Amino acid sequence: MYNIAIFASGNGSNAQRISEYFIENENVHIALILSNNPNAFVLERAKNLKIPSFVFSSKELKETDRVLNKLKEFNINFIVLAGFLLMIPKNIITAFPEKIINIHPALLPKYGGKGMYGDIVHEAVIAAGEAESGISIHYVNEHYDEGNIIFQAKCNIEKNDSPKSLAEKVHQLEYRFFSEIIEKLLIV
Repeated sequence: MYNIAIFASGNGSNAQRISEYFIENENVHIALILSNNPNAFVLERAKNLKIPSFVFSSKELKETDRVLNKLKEFNINFIVLAGFLLMIPKNIITAFPEKIINIHPALLPKYGGKGMYGDIVHEAVIAAGEAESGISIHYVNEHYDEGNIIFQAKCNIEKNDSPKSLAEKVHQLEYRFFSEIIEKLLIV
């Protein structure tokens, strides 16, 4: 049995889709949703899905074992970052080697790194005149968006695309592929 923890900082649409995808899977259980933002809508989604949630501060994540201890308490053995904006500290990476994945709204290694999230990424991709964008699902290491890439999917950028319309295309790729890739990683 895989007990998954999902980390999210905001809306949580990917967290909800992942949770719903695995709701009837006997081998995969979304055991915990964690957030550094006490006002994040993902916490309401967790409540509606009857999934325990846990809120922590940036300082608690970086300077204590409080988050790591909560993961151990729930027997977590796989972590998914779904719109989580903080760096995962070494104590958690060490405890979960190659068991933490993230999704990024661009084709890494381009447009990644600290501060590159959400519309900031889409604005940069369009400003650079790229012909395509997409998603990158990758392992998490001690550097933003530098872990080994597991999967990428692409979408074309049209001349009339805005950051908002590109974001919608990228969200559709996230919704289509993220849960399936998680399942493939766990089953293999």
